[in-house]
Amino acid sequence: MVIDVDNLVKKYGSIIAVDGIGFRVDSGEAFGMLGPNGAGKTTTVEIIEGLRTADSGQVSVLGMDVARVPAKIKQRIGIQLQAPSLLPLVSVEEILQLFGGFYERSLPVDDVLEMLSLQDSRKVLVKNLSGGQQQRLSVAMALINDPDIAFLDEPTTGLDPQARRGLWSVIENMRGKGKTIFLTTHYMEEAERLCDRVAIIDHGQIIAMNSPRELINEYFNESAIQFEMEPPPSEVILKSFPGTTQVIVSGSEVIIYSDNIPATMSAILKYAEKTGLTEQLKDLYVREPTLEDVFLKLTGRKIRE
Repeated sequence: MVIDVDNLVKKYGSIIAVDGIGFRVDSGEAFGMLGPNGAGKTTTVEIIEGLRTADSGQVSVLGMDVARVPAKIKQRIGIQLQAPSLLPLVSVEEILQLFGGFYERSLPVDDVLEMLSLQDSRKVLVKNLSGGQQQRLSVAMALINDPDIAFLDEPTTGLDPQARRGLWSVIENMRGKGKTIFLTTHYMEEAERLCDRVAIIDHGQIIAMNSPRELINEYFNESAIQFEMEPPPSEVILKSFPGTTQVIVSGSEVIIYSDNIPATMSAILKYAEKTGLTEQLKDLYVREPTLEDVFLKLTGRKIRE
């Protein structure tokens, strides 16, 4: 165990950002904290990193009390902030050399540039980097000290799909080397692909925690039927379809969770025909449940609403 959090609380006035949560992270584990913006993910991570103080509770990192020896802990962890303030008038190579000098140990800059596919940008000023390059640089800065634990806070936010997959490969390589990774994200696919375990957090509380596959298996025996229709059927009508166990309507998008796919699909098609909305029925398909569906089932809303 390299991270131990017990009954952690953080308030901002009357707002409870972190509400008595507790969990543990093992050495070599890729642990994800999953939740919408404002759920308490970043506050929790910043307390663990020693960047923010808790109101109450205990946090131990690498066997050390964060409240007592934060400087020692910071030598052994890497931190990628959600909104890093990068020095605009230095080059990529120079900023990595600078950050490497802050630590008792550091990796060769060339190795980190290669790891993050930044070799061609080594002489480029930070202000001239694209958004994706800046995001990769912020991860490179978190890895320059060859950390025992890498904290990656929303590392792929704002990246295009290709850049996101490239950064996923970097994180998977870290996992392959036995590094402990603490990842916060609101991308369900990212959590499913990268994490050994995830904690789903909402309103400052952990509402579920397990491996992605076990969470899905725990909360779902059904499949999901998804389609668009304008106007969509009411929830009362949707729930009357045979096989339906739960429905989510968001604008024209409809998700029906069903334990009898043929019966539910037949009811959808009959409804569209009866109401003259056959041409308005679009993108109808059946899929297996995901972590997004787990969050929907637990909270009644999508993670990015």
